[in-house]
Amino acid sequence: MPNGTPRRRGVITGEGSGFFISSDGYAVTNNHVVSDAKSVQVTMDDGRIYTAKVVGTDPKTDLALIKVDGKKDFPYVKFADHTSRIGDWVVAVGNPFGLGGTVTAGIVSAHGRDIGAGPYDDYIQIDAPINKGNSGGPTFGMDAM
Repeated sequence: MPNGTPRRRGVITGEGSGFFISSDGYAVTNNHVVSDAKSVQVTMDDGRIYTAKVVGTDPKTDLALIKVDGKKDFPYVKFADHTSRIGDWVVAVGNPFGLGGTVTAGIVSAHGRDIGAGPYDDYIQIDAPINKGNSGGPTFGMDAM
């Protein structure tokens, strides 16, 4: 822009994936998906849109908890009751660029990975292709299918 031309402030839209962890609308996504958001909207697979609020974030683990209002019977993911093992098959689920759901397959390749994140260094490494825009989507062990 030429000097002196006022810059217009636009709306910045971010997209990512997430998953419900309770039927009353609590969902997990990545912190970088909702950080600094003035408003959050969740679009369901059937096109319904809900307003959400950010309940909490953890930049160190890149996790965020959001609360979606509007109903009390959201389908939700149940967490595993056992630890994964190296070599277990997994599927990673997401919604890249808002184009619709994708599923990729891979394996648990390591436990206890130290990525230099301080007190949180005990990550599970999963070798599965992750499409850009899948940030925040869940990974399921195949024994849960």
